[in-house]
Amino acid sequence: MAKYGKKLVDHGLVESNFGNISVRIANKMIITRSGAALDEITENSVVEVPVEGTSELDLIASTETIVHRAIYRNTPALAILHAHCPYSVAQTLIADSDSIVPIDSEGMHFLHEIPIFKGMMGSAELAEGAAKALSDHRGAIAYSHGTFAVGKTLADAYVVTTQIEHSCRIKYLVDLAKK
Repeated sequence: MAKYGKKLVDHGLVESNFGNISVRIANKMIITRSGAALDEITENSVVEVPVEGTSELDLIASTETIVHRAIYRNTPALAILHAHCPYSVAQTLIADSDSIVPIDSEGMHFLHEIPIFKGMMGSAELAEGAAKALSDHRGAIAYSHGTFAVGKTLADAYVVTTQIEHSCRIKYLVDLAKK
């Protein structure tokens, strides 16, 4: 988790204290604490909470714990990265549909389309939207908020996160050049 938290920050995909990371182990998940600096994750930066139900540790877990739970309950994901990637967020604000269709070759091949879903941070609506979008896709973007990417490993989820941001950046630059 520390490795991928640092990579997210170092590559400008998230500011240090925003975003969250989790991994599923059987019926529990290890998730970053609320406000944890992703580029400085230690043993004290994460908590273990159940996938089903809640725990007293939810009070200190990420505000997006409800979203991670919904994703784990409704997909085969074993790892989730949530980042506030700037071009991805910008694309949700200017998109005129409920998805972004990549125009770069890698994005077309690996992502096909990137769903956009809505909901306030840490809300049941956001959790439901994320779980639905990620049941058929490896990555999606919460409107005005950021990417959620899933995988069997954090490495898988990281690749999806970077691909979404790359595709959104290319689309933004091409659209800008056309103006």
